[in-house]
Amino acid sequence: MSDSSPSGPTMRAIPAGDNRERLVCPDCGFVNYENPKIVVGAVCSWDDRILLCRRAIHPRRGFWTIPAGYMELHETAEAGAMREAAEEACTKIAIDGLIGVYTIPRISQVQLIYRARLEDGRFAAGEETMELALFRWEEIPWDEIAFPSVHWALRHWREVADATVWAPFGNPAGEDGNY
Repeated sequence: MSDSSPSGPTMRAIPAGDNRERLVCPDCGFVNYENPKIVVGAVCSWDDRILLCRRAIHPRRGFWTIPAGYMELHETAEAGAMREAAEEACTKIAIDGLIGVYTIPRISQVQLIYRARLEDGRFAAGEETMELALFRWEEIPWDEIAFPSVHWALRHWREVADATVWAPFGNPAGEDGNY
Protein backbone atom coordinates (compact mmCIF):
# COMPACT_ATOMS: atom_id res chain seq x y z
CA MET A 1 0.00 0.00 0.00
CA SER A 2 1.42 3.39 -0.94
CA ASP A 3 1.06 6.56 1.06
CA SER A 4 -1.04 9.00 -0.98
CA SER A 5 -0.75 11.93 1.45
CA PRO A 6 0.51 15.20 -0.04
CA SER A 7 4.23 15.76 0.21
CA GLY A 8 3.82 19.34 1.40
CA PRO A 9 5.93 22.34 0.47
CA THR A 10 9.20 20.68 -0.53
CA MET A 11 10.50 22.61 -3.54
CA ARG A 12 11.64 26.17 -3.96
CA ALA A 13 9.94 28.02 -6.82
CA ILE A 14 8.53 31.41 -7.72
CA PRO A 15 4.74 31.03 -7.51
CA ALA A 16 2.60 32.55 -10.27
CA GLY A 17 2.03 36.24 -9.62
CA ASP A 18 4.91 36.42 -7.10
CA ASN A 19 8.42 37.79 -7.45
CA ARG A 20 10.50 35.64 -5.11
CA GLU A 21 11.32 32.03 -4.42
CA ARG A 22 9.25 30.31 -1.77
CA LEU A 23 8.66 26.76 -0.56
CA VAL A 24 5.86 25.30 -2.69
CA CYS A 25 4.06 21.95 -2.59
CA PRO A 26 4.44 20.29 -6.02
CA ASP A 27 1.25 18.24 -5.43
CA CYS A 28 -1.32 20.85 -4.36
CA GLY A 29 0.41 24.20 -5.05
CA PHE A 30 0.34 25.32 -1.39
CA VAL A 31 2.82 28.16 -0.82
CA ASN A 32 4.58 28.40 2.53
CA TYR A 33 4.99 32.15 3.05
CA GLU A 34 7.70 32.89 5.59
CA ASN A 35 7.24 36.23 7.30
CA PRO A 36 9.19 38.28 9.86
CA LYS A 37 8.85 37.55 13.56
CA ILE A 38 7.35 40.29 15.70
CA VAL A 39 9.08 41.17 18.96
CA VAL A 40 7.19 43.18 21.58
CA GLY A 41 8.62 44.82 24.67
CA ALA A 42 8.69 47.89 26.84
CA VAL A 43 11.03 50.38 28.42
CA CYS A 44 9.56 50.24 31.93
CA SER A 45 10.14 53.00 34.44
CA TRP A 46 9.54 53.53 38.12
CA ASP A 47 9.97 57.12 39.30
CA ASP A 48 13.11 58.30 37.47
CA ARG A 49 14.61 54.84 36.95
CA ILE A 50 14.44 52.23 34.18
CA LEU A 51 14.01 48.50 34.75
CA LEU A 52 16.63 46.35 33.04
CA CYS A 53 16.89 42.56 33.01
CA ARG A 54 20.17 40.62 32.85
CA ARG A 55 19.55 37.81 30.36
CA ALA A 56 19.77 34.22 31.63
CA ILE A 57 19.39 32.83 28.09
CA HIS A 58 21.21 33.04 24.80
CA PRO A 59 21.73 35.02 22.70
CA ARG A 60 23.69 37.56 24.72
CA ARG A 61 23.39 35.72 28.03
CA GLY A 62 24.60 37.92 30.90
CA PHE A 63 23.87 41.20 29.11
CA TRP A 64 21.20 43.73 30.08
CA THR A 65 18.00 44.27 28.13
CA ILE A 66 14.43 45.45 28.49
CA PRO A 67 11.59 42.95 28.99
CA ALA A 68 10.79 41.82 25.44
CA GLY A 69 10.19 38.74 23.35
CA TYR A 70 8.24 37.19 20.53
CA MET A 71 4.59 38.03 20.19
CA GLU A 72 2.29 35.01 20.49
CA LEU A 73 -0.60 34.07 18.23
CA HIS A 74 -3.96 35.60 19.14
CA GLU A 75 -2.61 38.42 21.32
CA THR A 76 -2.34 42.15 20.75
CA ALA A 77 1.08 43.74 20.67
CA GLU A 78 0.31 45.59 23.93
CA ALA A 79 -0.81 42.36 25.62
CA GLY A 80 2.38 40.70 24.42
CA ALA A 81 4.55 43.46 25.90
CA MET A 82 2.68 43.14 29.21
CA ARG A 83 3.07 39.34 29.12
CA GLU A 84 6.81 39.62 28.48
CA ALA A 85 7.18 41.98 31.47
CA ALA A 86 5.27 39.47 33.62
CA GLU A 87 7.38 36.53 32.37
CA GLU A 88 10.81 38.16 32.53
CA ALA A 89 10.37 40.57 35.44
CA CYS A 90 7.35 39.18 37.34
CA THR A 91 5.79 42.63 37.19
CA LYS A 92 2.67 44.36 35.94
CA ILE A 93 3.06 47.35 33.66
CA ALA A 94 0.84 50.10 32.35
CA ILE A 95 1.63 51.06 28.74
CA ASP A 96 1.68 54.78 27.86
CA GLY A 97 2.36 54.53 24.14
CA LEU A 98 4.52 53.15 21.35
CA ILE A 99 8.13 54.36 21.46
CA GLY A 100 9.34 52.79 18.26
CA VAL A 101 9.04 50.31 15.45
CA TYR A 102 12.47 48.92 14.67
CA THR A 103 13.27 46.66 11.73
CA ILE A 104 16.07 44.11 11.86
CA PRO A 105 16.08 42.50 8.39
CA ARG A 106 19.24 40.46 9.10
CA ILE A 107 17.18 38.26 11.45
CA SER A 108 13.76 39.02 9.94
CA GLN A 109 12.38 40.85 12.99
CA VAL A 110 10.08 43.79 13.50
CA GLN A 111 10.24 45.14 17.04
CA LEU A 112 7.41 47.10 18.67
CA ILE A 113 8.72 48.76 21.81
CA TYR A 114 6.42 50.63 24.21
CA ARG A 115 6.86 53.16 26.99
CA ALA A 116 5.45 51.77 30.22
CA ARG A 117 5.57 52.24 33.96
CA LEU A 118 5.61 49.63 36.66
CA GLU A 119 2.21 49.52 38.30
CA ASP A 120 3.45 49.06 41.86
CA GLY A 121 7.26 49.04 41.74
CA ARG A 122 7.51 45.33 42.53
CA PHE A 123 9.50 42.97 40.32
CA ALA A 124 11.48 39.73 40.50
CA ALA A 125 13.57 37.65 38.11
CA GLY A 126 11.61 35.32 35.86
CA GLU A 127 13.00 32.14 34.30
CA GLU A 128 14.80 33.97 31.47
CA THR A 129 16.30 36.61 33.78
CA MET A 130 19.24 36.17 36.14
CA GLU A 131 19.01 39.61 37.73
CA LEU A 132 16.97 42.81 37.56
CA ALA A 133 17.68 46.35 38.61
CA LEU A 134 16.29 49.86 38.37
CA PHE A 135 18.81 52.27 36.84
CA ARG A 136 18.94 56.04 36.78
CA TRP A 137 19.86 57.25 33.29
CA GLU A 138 23.50 57.94 34.22
CA GLU A 139 23.80 54.45 35.81
CA ILE A 140 22.75 52.40 32.77
CA PRO A 141 25.53 49.90 31.92
CA TRP A 142 25.73 50.96 28.27
CA ASP A 143 28.67 48.66 27.46
CA GLU A 144 26.67 45.67 28.73
CA ILE A 145 23.43 46.28 26.78
CA ALA A 146 22.47 43.15 24.85
CA PHE A 147 21.31 44.51 21.49
CA PRO A 148 21.61 47.72 19.42
CA SER A 149 17.81 48.05 19.30
CA VAL A 150 17.76 48.24 23.12
CA HIS A 151 20.16 51.20 22.87
CA TRP A 152 17.76 52.80 20.36
CA ALA A 153 14.70 52.21 22.53
CA LEU A 154 16.37 53.58 25.66
CA ARG A 155 17.52 56.73 23.86
CA HIS A 156 14.10 57.21 22.26
CA TRP A 157 12.46 56.65 25.67
CA ARG A 158 14.58 59.49 27.03
CA GLU A 159 13.44 61.77 24.18
CA VAL A 160 9.77 61.18 25.05
CA ALA A 161 10.10 60.59 28.81
CA ASP A 162 8.05 63.66 29.71
CA ALA A 163 5.91 63.86 26.57
CA THR A 164 2.21 63.10 26.59
CA VAL A 165 1.99 62.69 22.80
CA TRP A 166 4.72 61.70 20.33
CA ALA A 167 5.19 59.98 17.01
CA PRO A 168 6.83 56.54 17.21
CA PHE A 169 10.47 56.39 16.19
CA GLY A 170 12.05 54.05 13.66
CA ASN A 171 15.60 52.86 13.26
CA PRO A 172 18.04 55.73 13.88
CA ALA A 173 19.64 57.30 10.80
CA GLY A 174 22.36 55.05 9.43
CA GLU A 175 21.13 52.00 11.37
CA ASP A 176 19.54 49.66 8.83
CA GLY A 177 19.25 46.78 11.28
CA ASN A 178 21.80 44.61 9.49
CA TYR A 179 24.34 44.77 12.32
